[in-house]
Amino acid sequence: MPPRRPAADRPPLAEERAVSRARVRRNRALVASVAVLGLLGGGAWWVRDKVITPWSESCEATALEQDVSFTPEQMHNAATIVQVAERRGLPARAGSIGVATAIQESKLRNITYGDRDSVGLFQQRPSQGWGTVEQILDPRYSTNAFYDALVKVDGWQDMRITEIAQEVQRSAYPEAYADHEHEGRTIASAISGHSPEGLVCRLDPPTGAGDRERLVESLRTETGYRADTGDGGVVVRASQERRAWGVGAWAVATAKGHGVTSVQVGDRVWTREDGSSWSTAPDPVDASTVRITLADG
Repeated sequence: MPPRRPAADRPPLAEERAVSRARVRRNRALVASVAVLGLLGGGAWWVRDKVITPWSESCEATALEQDVSFTPEQMHNAATIVQVAERRGLPARAGSIGVATAIQESKLRNITYGDRDSVGLFQQRPSQGWGTVEQILDPRYSTNAFYDALVKVDGWQDMRITEIAQEVQRSAYPEAYADHEHEGRTIASAISGHSPEGLVCRLDPPTGAGDRERLVESLRTETGYRADTGDGGVVVRASQERRAWGVGAWAVATAKGHGVTSVQVGDRVWTREDGSSWSTAPDPVDASTVRITLADG
C-alpha cells in the first residue's frame, strides 16, 4: 500500500471547481457582470470556458433528490470511473467512492501535476508503485489501479469514505473526502443507470465528424459491451434495462469527446440540439437497447 502523502500544498485548482445548479443561480448576476467586463477586455471566452455559467457547456447529474453540475470533460472522466466499476462487477458504492475520491484529488481533471510526483485523476505517484506517468494519465488504467487497491481493503463496503481514503489514498486530509460523498453518489447513481434520464449535457454543435472507432473501443473497454455499427449509428444491446440506462448515460457524458449527437434508450432520447432533457423518441427500440448517433461532419 502506498505510504501516507505529506501535508503539502498542490498547485491551485480553483478553475476546476465544480458548482451545483443552486450555486450557479446564486452567482448568475456576478458572472454576468464579469462577462460584461470580460467583453471590454477580450476575456469573455475565458469566463465561459473556465467557469460553469448559464451559457456554457455543462453536464448535470440528477439523482436521490440531488443535482450536481460539471464540465463535459469532468463528467466524461466521471463516466469512465463509474462504468469501469460496473464492468468489473463491483457493488454500486465503488463508483460513488471512486468519483468522490477523484473530485477531492483532481476535481475530476486528468492533470499532469500535483504534490511531488502525483498525477492523474486520483493523484497517484509513480514513485510509490502506481505505474508509470504515461499509465497513470490513462483514465482507464488509473481507475482500475484505484479499484485494485480498494477491493484489497477488508470491509471497504461498510467503511466510511474517510476511512477508505486513508487506506487507499493515504491522504493527509481524509476528512476532506466526505465533502464530496453526495456528489459521488449522485453521479454514480445517474451513470450506473439506477436513475434513468438522470444525466444530461448542454453542448455546442459538433465541429467535425464523430469518431465511431474510438466510441466503439471506449464502449468495449469501459462498459464491457460490444456494439453493432451501421448507417443508423452505434447500437448496444444491454443485458438489462438498468445497464442500458447506464450505457446511455455514459454515452451522453462522453458525447463531446466522441462527437455524439443523440442517445436513445428504449423510447426515450437525448439530443445534442436540446441537451437539457430527455424526450419521447420518434422511433422506439427495446428497453434494453441503446442507439447512439454521431455527427456526420
